[in-house]
Amino acid sequence: MFEIFDYDFMQRAFIVGISLSILTAVLGSFIVLKRYAMLPDALSHIALLGVGIGLVTNTSPIYVPILVAVVAGISIEYLRYKQRLYSDAILSIFLSGALAMAIILINLSDGFNASLFSYLFGSITAVSNEETEITIYFTIFALTLILGSYRKLLFATLDEDSAKASGIKVFYLNMMLVILSAITVALSMRIVGILLIGALMVLPISTALLYKENFFKTVLMAIIFSLVSVISGLLISFYFAISSGASIVLVALVFFILSLFLNL
Repeated sequence: MFEIFDYDFMQRAFIVGISLSILTAVLGSFIVLKRYAMLPDALSHIALLGVGIGLVTNTSPIYVPILVAVVAGISIEYLRYKQRLYSDAILSIFLSGALAMAIILINLSDGFNASLFSYLFGSITAVSNEETEITIYFTIFALTLILGSYRKLLFATLDEDSAKASGIKVFYLNMMLVILSAITVALSMRIVGILLIGALMVLPISTALLYKENFFKTVLMAIIFSLVSVISGLLISFYFAISSGASIVLVALVFFILSLFLNL
């Protein structure tokens, strides 16, 4: 079994996968509790627009999607918070608009090719050394930032109005959460795929919530579910030559269904 680690691309896939599984579980915990579960899906389709721009302009397949996702994430949060627009309406507008523009740009480039499919559905062979390093550093930075503002972020997540009344700068905390989510989604494209990253951010925490534990235990359970899903999915992808993103999400879905029956 350990011969799998003889391959450099699998070493990179596991390093990136494990890093992102922890980060997506932590971010997903706050996002789901804020009733903002559609945010990762919207950001993933916006990241696809970044991929389309990269394909047309022959620019970085890493930094362009990150930049586009971050700018869109900031815009989404500004409209939600400052303009008092409904969250689901804003997300729907950005999702559909970004997807439409992405399709047009992809049509203007070489169209659907192997490289694009690795972005859509994930590919364990597509992770580069640069992406691995960026993911590791960003994961450490993001988790440190979340840990440093943990109490305020949790308060703002569970009771936003009371947090505002207490003088907590909720807008900036929400903006931080959205920006971190946008970068995470863009970095997860290679392993999980644009079309499936939203599920990875939502399924583990949704599974953990079924056990009705306190927040800290729930996040730990979400991390465990996410880790096992990613590791199992990568193994399945390697040995059966199927999409890594689909494998990961399918394992996470099995955990959710089993937990659902266990907690009836």
